Amino acid sequence: MPTSSAIAVPIDRASPFRVLPGFHLSLGFTVLYLSLIVLLPLSAVFLKTFGMTWEAFWSAISSERVVASYQLSFGASLIGALLNVVFGGIVAWVLVRYEFPGKKIIDALVDLPFALPTAVAGIALTALYSSHGWLGQYLEQIGIKVAFTPLGVVVALTFIGLPFVVRTVQPVLEDAERELEEAAASLGASRWQTFMRVVLPTIAPALLTGFALAFARATGEYGSVIFIAGNMPMVSEITPLFIITKLEQYDYAGATAIAVVMLSVSFALLLTINLLQAWTRKRGQAERS
Repeated sequence: MPTSSAIAVPIDRASPFRVLPGFHLSLGFTVLYLSLIVLLPLSAVFLKTFGMTWEAFWSAISSERVVASYQLSFGASLIGALLNVVFGGIVAWVLVRYEFPGKKIIDALVDLPFALPTAVAGIALTALYSSHGWLGQYLEQIGIKVAFTPLGVVVALTFIGLPFVVRTVQPVLEDAERELEEAAASLGASRWQTFMRVVLPTIAPALLTGFALAFARATGEYGSVIFIAGNMPMVSEITPLFIITKLEQYDYAGATAIAVVMLSVSFALLLTINLLQAWTRKRGQAERS
């Protein structure tokens, strides 16, 4: 009679296998960690403003100088994120679909804004785009002034947001089925039709995610912007700098009031983008089925 040291254990296919057991313990740790790291600091910002009267709160967040900083921060962040969606998507496409000398170096350079200290990035951009910089001196000859203008803010925010789009789109392109593109081409589709009907629906959720990450990162950026912006009130003063100015003046209530506006607007925009991303993913699944 054959013997075996292995004992067959029936597997219940209905119950999912979990590498880390203990749902309640894991959930409790997750909630506790997020509460300490995220929820409590954000709650403290909102609670600080509860001690203000409505008139004081509205006065702090709606002055002409503050509104100008909102327009610059959110406007420049939006433009920078949109630029990164276009050009970051192109960079991701080139890195995935083509082989060329120096590809590894370019791939590593994409992560440079992650590793580079923001103050160093700001100083480097200012030196590059100032009136005596390598690029700035030639741009000013054709009437384009970058450093110490809102355009400089856009440049800095585009610089720090690029890796978010590239690293979000890149793995999606690597996993995309190229057979679908070949099938579309064999059926007579042009390159533009193949991109719009096959490639774009595949990478659209990743592009939206990269846009959201780049936008969120840009709205709170400080170090790389203050050097190239010039920080001129009503012209190139960003909201994070205005918050720092309030703190230096010991106006903690005013600083937290402005921070609440930034948090609220950023959260609303990110929620909208996430809902749009979920809708795009469901629509794509429905079309494929």
